[in-house]
Formats: sequence, C-alpha cells, structure tokens
Amino acid sequence: MIHELKNIIHAAKLAKTNHSKIVFVSVVSLDGSSYRRPGVRMAILEDGTMIGAVSGGCVEKEILRQAQSVFKDELPKLMVYDGRYRLGCEGILYILIEPFAPSNDFFEAFEKQWKSRKEFQIQTTFSKEEAHRLKGGSTFTFSHNSYLLSPNVDAYNTLDTFHQNIKAGFQLLIVGSEHDAVELCKYASQTGWEVTIIAPPDDPKSIGNFPGASRYLGVDEIAFAQEEMDDQTAVVLMTHSFVKDLKYLGSIRNKKPRYLGLLGPSRRRDKMINELFEYYPDIDEDFIESIHGPAGINIGAETPQEIAISIMGEILTVVRNQELMLLKDKTKGIHQ
Repeated sequence: MIHELKNIIHAAKLAKTNHSKIVFVSVVSLDGSSYRRPGVRMAILEDGTMIGAVSGGCVEKEILRQAQSVFKDELPKLMVYDGRYRLGCEGILYILIEPFAPSNDFFEAFEKQWKSRKEFQIQTTFSKEEAHRLKGGSTFTFSHNSYLLSPNVDAYNTLDTFHQNIKAGFQLLIVGSEHDAVELCKYASQTGWEVTIIAPPDDPKSIGNFPGASRYLGVDEIAFAQEEMDDQTAVVLMTHSFVKDLKYLGSIRNKKPRYLGLLGPSRRRDKMINELFEYYPDIDEDFIESIHGPAGINIGAETPQEIAISIMGEILTVVRNQELMLLKDKTKGIHQ
C-alpha cells in the first residue's frame, strides 16, 4: 500500500506546485467480492491523468466521470458502483472521491514518516445514506500529528469511518550482484518493494547496473549486519560464492527478517549450516529454521527471470502467511 501512496502523494505535491486540482479516491467499503479490497487508493488529476487504480480497470472510467463534480464543486462524493451486473466480481463498491488539497506541512510529514519505517493511520469518514453522500474526508495521522486532506471539507459529520493502518514499505535486501540479482531487483521494484543491493566492497558495479534499486551498498558482512531488518524485510543471499554467503549469513544470525532465502541446492545449504554451527556453536536454532534454502517455490524455474518469480512467490507466501496451493483448489475466496 505504501508504494502506491508514495506515487499518489508525489503527484499531489506536483499538482499543488502547478496550481492544478487533484482528487483522492478511496475504496471505503465493499458488499460481496471485488478485484481489490477496501483501503486501496488512487488519484486523478484535473486533466484526466490517473495515478494508481482501484480495480482491474473496469471501475476507473466511472470514477473519472463522477470526479468531475468534485473538481467543480470541491466537495467530496461517495460513489456507489454495483459490479454485480457489469463485472465478474459480484460486489458493490463504495468509493469516496474527495478534493486533495492538504497543507504544505503534510508533504514534509509524509516524507519523514515513510522514511522512518514506522506505520501510520488513515481515517476516512463517509456516509452510505444518500442524503449525506456529499460529506466525508480522509485524515492522515503520523505519530501524534493529524493532517486533513482538504481543510475545507467537513470530515466528521458522517455516519461511517474506515480505519486503515499503513505499514512500512516492504524492503528486499539482495546480497549479490550477478545477473539473477539484477532480474530479482527489477521484478521486486516493479512490485513496489524497496530494493537494496548488497555487494562486496571490491565489486566494480554500481546502482546503475540494477534498474529499480533504491540503494546500492558495497559493504562487507560487518557493515551489512548494521542494516535494519524488521518484519517488513526480506533477505536473499545470492552471491554465488559459498564463502561470501557464509560470511553474510553469519553476520545476521541475531537478526529477524521476515524472510531469509539462500540460493543454491539443498546440499549447499546443509554444508553452510554445518559450518555456521562450527563458527557459532551457540547459534539459535530458530534462526537456522528460518532459512529458506533453496529459495523459491517449485514452478520449474530455469531462467533468471523465472527464478526471480519463484523467489518472490515464496516471499509473498511467507509474508502473507499463506499455504502453497493452486487457486482452483481453494474452497474459500482469494482474500480469505
């Protein structure tokens, strides 16, 4: 979610600088099923440019049409979209379209907040009652400071409230700089993950070799151990050097990333774990158990691109606490 918000708020900042209007769009409620769930957001510029999407593309045209009155009157509007007769999702979406005109302090506060890797809250008020659908609005709360997206909107005289906690951006630390690391970086960054490349100090490459990377660090295992690794962090070791992987792995033995992957066959993993115990006899067995090696899920991956998909698939499975299965075998809804 945070990567979508970053794009939206960046666009809003540019719009304010250019003295152009922009609206903030939020799915606040859902009856039935839909392509995406409440909490998804997008923005629309006055010229019709869309930043993000709240569906697979079928709802956005109607949102654009309904947004015209918001641009004109500068009043929020709750849009009700019944997909039961127009989509295959069989759900009714409640979508709040509101003017996006926060104070200048908001942009600075948002930038500071996401860089801190601390979660924050969005509270969106609205009413499903037809008589009150032109009321509502969103408030962002960073630590103890709140920012209303449109100071001229009465956001509180409504009946319903949608609360959302926005977690820190998901980050992927790739230890390695070979071709498969480049492909994993590309795919992960396109998914919205913040990607950091970790390479040995003597590696001649730079961030320019890794499209989509947020950072490139040419550091040894000691410096690597200083990196923040929270429950929104995945680490994949893929230097293609047994000694280097062993050093980097041993340096984070006291860390608890959400996912820890090791490229290479099972026998390589077993040998590495045995050597870890030799170097660090008191190493926590929970850390050993947390290692996913070989990294990835079994999709028959052969190319670097397919390997990247396999690894990302496993990361998502672990982070979302899912059990691997074909969706056709899932008896409940996708999001259940």
